Amino acid sequence: MIIQHNESGKTVGRQMAILLAGLHDQSQTTFTLGDSQKITGLSPKIASSLLHKAARRGLVSRLKPGLFVIVPPELGSTKEYSGDPYLTASKLAGDAPVFISHASAMEIHRMVTQPQLAVFASSSKRLRSRVLHGTEFRFVFVRPEQYFGTIKHWVTKQEAVEVSDLERTVIDGLRQPEYCGGVSEVAKGLWMRHDDINVARLVDYALRLGIGAVVRRLGYLLELYGLAPETELARLRKKLTDTYLLLDPMLPKEGVHLRRWRIQLNVTPQELETVRTT
Repeated sequence: MIIQHNESGKTVGRQMAILLAGLHDQSQTTFTLGDSQKITGLSPKIASSLLHKAARRGLVSRLKPGLFVIVPPELGSTKEYSGDPYLTASKLAGDAPVFISHASAMEIHRMVTQPQLAVFASSSKRLRSRVLHGTEFRFVFVRPEQYFGTIKHWVTKQEAVEVSDLERTVIDGLRQPEYCGGVSEVAKGLWMRHDDINVARLVDYALRLGIGAVVRRLGYLLELYGLAPETELARLRKKLTDTYLLLDPMLPKEGVHLRRWRIQLNVTPQELETVRTT
């Protein structure tokens, strides 16, 4: 028995119709070979064959061995589709702990003004970055003790991913500005959401991470924007060493040295001040 797909015109066999209906009932768009076996009752070999044929017809798209996503009917004849980018990043990690981070978390938290092209996720397991159907998925390694400060982000009614919370997103941006477009972009995101950010938590996270560059950059920005009381700034200053570090490691080693934060200002205060008006 062959059923005609109403919207895209792609034909769907009986077993595939059962699978699609089962996934729809579970509000599940990304699924594994194991999921397809449970829904259809097919053996691994027959289920694998079913999905191989479905991928050839553009009903599903293969993300990696054993992992697939339903191609939305409205995409017509498109066969290459990587699904919701955050959900796909989470699924690509398999059983490894993972959270959406850096520029992608900034996008989720409305801390950016431009759409992000790559998808960033952090994991306590070393995962290979890859490009799927034109979308780059970048995995950043964090040590297990650095895995904190995450919340749930619901992608569909029944599917959620972990994402760094507002404060952790700022901290990750200051730690690795190259994954967020530079310190100026992180500063812009900080200012865009400053009314909603818990400054004490921000300082707690920086001290818990224990990275000198983060302590310096955070202290400087909080002071520049007048976002923290002196008590919080003092907590950060206690951790300073005599070494001077760059405000933005992506830019040339130039600019004045600010002794108060042991930081070299290779981004001018005037440039950082402009984010208040953008």
